[in-house]
Amino acid sequence: MLAGLLVTMFVGLPVAQEPSAAPSANLQLSGAAIFTGTPLDWPGPLYVRDGRIVDSEPMPPGTDGPMLALPGAFVMPGLQDAHGHLLGLGTALAEVDLVGAASFAEVVARAAAKAATLPAGEWVLGRGWDQNRWVDTAMPHHAALSAAIPDHPVWLGRVDGHAGLANARALAAAGIVRDTAAPRGGEILRDAAGEPSGVLVDAAMALVQPPPPSPAAVRERLLAAHDACLQHGLTCVHDAGVSAAVLEQMLALHREGRWRLRTYVLLDPGETELIRRGPWRTDDGLVVVRAVKAYADGALGSRGAALLAPYADRPNWKGLLLNTTAGIHDLAQRCADAGMQLCVHAIGDAANRAVLDAYATVRCAGGLAARRFRIEHAQVVDAADFVRFRGLGVLPSMQPVHLTSDMPWAPQRLGPERTQYAYAWRRFHALGVVVPFGSDFPVEPVDPRRGLYAAATTRSPDGGDELRPDQKLSREQALRGFTLHAAHAMFAERDLGTLEVGKLADLTVFDRDLRTCSDADLLAARVLLTIVAGRVVYDGRGR
Repeated sequence: MLAGLLVTMFVGLPVAQEPSAAPSANLQLSGAAIFTGTPLDWPGPLYVRDGRIVDSEPMPPGTDGPMLALPGAFVMPGLQDAHGHLLGLGTALAEVDLVGAASFAEVVARAAAKAATLPAGEWVLGRGWDQNRWVDTAMPHHAALSAAIPDHPVWLGRVDGHAGLANARALAAAGIVRDTAAPRGGEILRDAAGEPSGVLVDAAMALVQPPPPSPAAVRERLLAAHDACLQHGLTCVHDAGVSAAVLEQMLALHREGRWRLRTYVLLDPGETELIRRGPWRTDDGLVVVRAVKAYADGALGSRGAALLAPYADRPNWKGLLLNTTAGIHDLAQRCADAGMQLCVHAIGDAANRAVLDAYATVRCAGGLAARRFRIEHAQVVDAADFVRFRGLGVLPSMQPVHLTSDMPWAPQRLGPERTQYAYAWRRFHALGVVVPFGSDFPVEPVDPRRGLYAAATTRSPDGGDELRPDQKLSREQALRGFTLHAAHAMFAERDLGTLEVGKLADLTVFDRDLRTCSDADLLAARVLLTIVAGRVVYDGRGR
């Protein structure tokens, strides 16, 4: 059970009985260029009292916080990541890192190196392989992995989290044999002889059940992710798909005063009782539970994204719908009745349409727009469906870095015509739709500079041609995606997202002006300070 829920009301949200964290610091910042996120400039030093921005007059004697002189620095509203996975990031940091592996042989070698450090029979877990990076872009077969690691069950997640590779021992542990049928919404890939290849897609991944981490391991992983986010300048993360057990460990860290990252929790849809209870927050507002994360389809890289027409590079295959329109509607109505926001993963155009169709049938007081329901990713949208986001008040929560990761192969998946309607954040902007930005870490790097770069350039950091250059945003538009628009997506635009008197002093400080520096310098910018509610939670000035 979660400790001490729902006791009083404050700013419209019930408050969990959690002891207050350390008092918010008073602070003064001077000498830096200040981006307010509004049409107005900030005329001088920035003053913070009791965790909020105050008028630009010196504070009364005895209340002044430390004056931080930051010549040449750039102060901006605290960066948010509107779609990340904290436990997933912490787990990725703890397990075999397969990101960037240039071949399947390299994947096998990294996994084997880990296996050599473990007792026989212990699971080898990892994540991050991407067959699209290899010379042979076909999905892998477990044979080489099983030969290299015969004495351990091995489970290696694909980079997008929508497919995994099991070795022979893990397949045997799961009871997956030639005649095993894939569950609805999943696929068991098979070789030419009809035997399981070891690759399981979407719902089929649940057939493999490695032992879960202990509560202590969950806490360690959450803290590792927490620290990584703060080091990269993130002041807030929208944590997508959180179970009650993981939330309990996060709240335990908060009670101990060790949790300083503002966190907007999107519950797992299976947490029926927590959803029914409705929105609540910790007494200091650092952890807010107000949303639910669900899935409509898989991912484009593993061809699990649900498309209206077949994949250009796999005829007669349209991907996987993981939920029905009726199922999404049922969850959406329950969320609306409880005052909760629903955020549904939809990448393919068929999945986006199914979610929009489900949302359109929801009935709630004040109208659907007041609930700010979201579609997570909104990566490929049919031309006819863009305007429906505006009409329904649905927010496309997008990750610009997906464009630069997918660009080597996405046009082959989609074909030229459909690619024109993918990664279309500027098209949403033109309709006046709020577009919160995130990264989807650990699918992508936690570093928000990568997303800012992708949104502003539509080009890979490694160079090469642009993809969807018509969707380029100005630097300030890109910054607002990770600040004001993300704050709007968590109902917090009155307190976060811009630098204005009375707002919470969540700030990110870089060593250069992200509005005017070169593209290369944007990626090289260094985080000097991360500040949450007036407290310095990361100081990178001496590094």
